[in-house]
Amino acid sequence: MSDAASAPIPGSPAGSERGIDRILAIMARLRDPEHGCPWDLGQSPASIVPFTIEEAYEVAEAVESGDPLELKDELGDLLFQVVFQARLAEEAARFRFDDVAHAIADKMERRHPHIFGGAEALTDPDAVKAQWAEIKARERAARPRPPAGILDGVPLALPALARAEKISRKAASVGFDWPETAEVVAKVREETAEVEEALAAGDRAAVAEEIGDLLFSVANLARHAGIDPEEALRQANRKFQRRFCAMEAELAARGLGLAGAGLPAMEAAWGTVKRRDKG
Repeated sequence: MSDAASAPIPGSPAGSERGIDRILAIMARLRDPEHGCPWDLGQSPASIVPFTIEEAYEVAEAVESGDPLELKDELGDLLFQVVFQARLAEEAARFRFDDVAHAIADKMERRHPHIFGGAEALTDPDAVKAQWAEIKARERAARPRPPAGILDGVPLALPALARAEKISRKAASVGFDWPETAEVVAKVREETAEVEEALAAGDRAAVAEEIGDLLFSVANLARHAGIDPEEALRQANRKFQRRFCAMEAELAARGLGLAGAGLPAMEAAWGTVKRRDKG
């Protein structure tokens, strides 16, 4: 190990107690039946899932921010969710945190035979991904479970847009896909027309169904274009928020508030902000 790799990181705790041991002890105390925290004691594996998903997104936002302190905090929050789930499982005599850690360590070694298993070295990232998928498929086939369909492994808890992309990717892996991106664009236009027809008919249930079809088609288009639809939408959200706040400031500089400005003034301010934003 190099000196740089072994040197302490500025601001890191220097105590002898390992961080993971400390957080495991804290979790045990929070869940102590007699002296624990009432909120933590009231949780179940299902009840904390929304918090886990939220923390994963906050990690992604921290990465995008480029702030290492924020990323450290958010990774800690996400780790706490893993510790919490493992504690609940331990109390139910299912598994412990150490079992989780050993399981992922075993999996990483198993799925990197070119690093840990003496297999031929791989230098192409695409070859590594293909090997990973092949090993994963063998592992799933070896499990004693009823035969599963190609889409059964897509987690239900994923955000809908991310799940749409994964579902379509799985379907595409067996050849159920449009050959050309232009055909996906045509499908998006087709679904947009069907949304318009449903809106004209005034059928709320049909509108919801057609908008769902449109969003699914857009997720397919993103996949064909090599774009992560969830990340693209996050960027669009951030851009809209940034421009809306700038529009609000623009109106305020003219002595106008959002409530009384009116749409024409807001559109004019939006146009000013948009031109400024594009530089």
